[in-house]
Amino acid sequence: MNEGDLLQRAAEERANIVNKYARGREEGAQIDPWEDPSFEIYHVTDRYGFIHDQRVPQRKDTKEVQLERERAKKWLKMRKEWEQHKLSADKLRRRVYKGIPESLRGTFWSLLLEIDTLKKQQEGKYEEMRAIAWKWSPDIRQIDLDVNRTYRDHLMFRQRYGLKQQALFNILSAYSVYNREIGYCQGMSQIAALLLMYLNEEDAFWALSVLVCDKKYSMHGFFIQGFPKLVRFQEHHEKIMNKFLPKLKKHLDRNGVDTGLYTLKWFFQCFLDRVPFRLALRIWDVYLLDGERVLIAMAYNLLKLNRRQLMRLGMDDILQYLQIRMERSEMEDDVVIESLQRCMEELKKAKLDYPGPPPPDELPKTPFGTFTEPTFEQKVGRRTSELTALERVATESVVLRRQQTEEQLEMDQLSPRPPGTTSNGHHRLSHISGSDGGNLGDQGSKFSFDPSIDDASSLVSRRSLADTSVTSTADLSVFSSVTRSHAQDNSLDTHSNVSDDSGPRAITPTATPRALTPQPTAPSPDVVRIYVPYTSPQPPSPCRQNGDLPPRSLPCPLTSDLNKIRIKVDNNSQEEQTPIVEHGLIKPFQLNSPEIDLK
Repeated sequence: MNEGDLLQRAAEERANIVNKYARGREEGAQIDPWEDPSFEIYHVTDRYGFIHDQRVPQRKDTKEVQLERERAKKWLKMRKEWEQHKLSADKLRRRVYKGIPESLRGTFWSLLLEIDTLKKQQEGKYEEMRAIAWKWSPDIRQIDLDVNRTYRDHLMFRQRYGLKQQALFNILSAYSVYNREIGYCQGMSQIAALLLMYLNEEDAFWALSVLVCDKKYSMHGFFIQGFPKLVRFQEHHEKIMNKFLPKLKKHLDRNGVDTGLYTLKWFFQCFLDRVPFRLALRIWDVYLLDGERVLIAMAYNLLKLNRRQLMRLGMDDILQYLQIRMERSEMEDDVVIESLQRCMEELKKAKLDYPGPPPPDELPKTPFGTFTEPTFEQKVGRRTSELTALERVATESVVLRRQQTEEQLEMDQLSPRPPGTTSNGHHRLSHISGSDGGNLGDQGSKFSFDPSIDDASSLVSRRSLADTSVTSTADLSVFSSVTRSHAQDNSLDTHSNVSDDSGPRAITPTATPRALTPQPTAPSPDVVRIYVPYTSPQPPSPCRQNGDLPPRSLPCPLTSDLNKIRIKVDNNSQEEQTPIVEHGLIKPFQLNSPEIDLK
């Protein structure tokens, strides 16, 4: 397929996706059960718009409703003081930490982000960027995929190509050409969707822009290639852990729970999907007021509140607790936020409340909103360069982790262990309650999770591992760990602690997983390797174009007949003689024996 055909195909795909959102929801569309109009919607929807499988219990009594109304009146009065520039900073801070009333959250988020001022300065720019994106954005396909799986259990986003899905698609598409250094990165979709729950389409676009580029939040460094701010924040988090929670830090290290495995969504998305949604809103209220310091303090706060439960768990249960059960918990919002304030003061006294200003590599280098036509490679979604050495190492580490995990699962299936225990001998979590972490029973959640990975909806799209095809969030955690360990001259492997039963390990109490070297493991005797000789029907191209990978040198075929297959089964007990399979019969043969035709 020549360049013209590739460009035409990319343009047609982009236009087809844009047209679907432009048409919106159509009659006769296939719907999922939660989109059914006959669904008992009002009995299974919580106050934030999320749809549950069962009736939602009525939690608020008359006194609580009356109290919230009284607070709303105070906030309305405070808005007049805001407009008159008479609002004191202490009064604002005190009330924000108590929580912005749900009915006024959008109004005050807009004021905290100063969206009206930015809109006046950039009048007409959003419509311009949106029109350009519909024609040129190379990220349209990935954005479409992510819109389809973003908060589908929320009333606003449950209808495919509904109004809010249209708005979300427009925002992400426009921003992908407004800020070309980032383009689009998975994880941005949930942030934009959260903003759309409280702001209109254009306001949500400018709110996203402020979060990315304003020095108070500086999320630009989270989303650019290499994720330098994520690496920096994870390193700072480890300093805090070593100083204030050393026992918990050693426990996590012994169980192979690296910082990158649980802080990803904490930092990338300000704790969305990692704590109950009502608590996430309270954290976002504070985050919009005080900025990135809140991320550091809240990460410390969560581990401090839950340290006793975590100390009783093994690796698998630790990850499940941090990634799944905490989001389903019944933590009291006021208790957590009060503890957050104390943690911020504690870190401030220790001069660990702020990782420092962003270095130059985390800051934007080109002006926003200055569009240039994408290159051919960008239009058709092709890499412009080979993988870097660091990317190759990260990818190899990911493969190694997966192999070790699969081997551990096989060993677990073959070796029985006492019921109720994990691979490292810890008892599995059944019911956890206490003042430190609240009740973490098995309650219904508004999201489905895969406990084996840190689910962030494959958080990084084409940015994952700098445009490789490895896109799971666990892989991103590996990449961040590799980057950090590379900077510290440690081993690039981060996965030697995945299994506790695979063999003896030399591990110190303070050793981190990425400082350990993986132990070689013998291949399973059940592995069957099949080699099919291959000869290209055409001679290889003499030159490479457009960043194509160089042709691999293939071994010479064993025979001129391409339909002959030799099957060798590894068997350590019989090295000289191995069986050959022919039409369901097993016959002995040696490597120098005549080939058997399996046609």
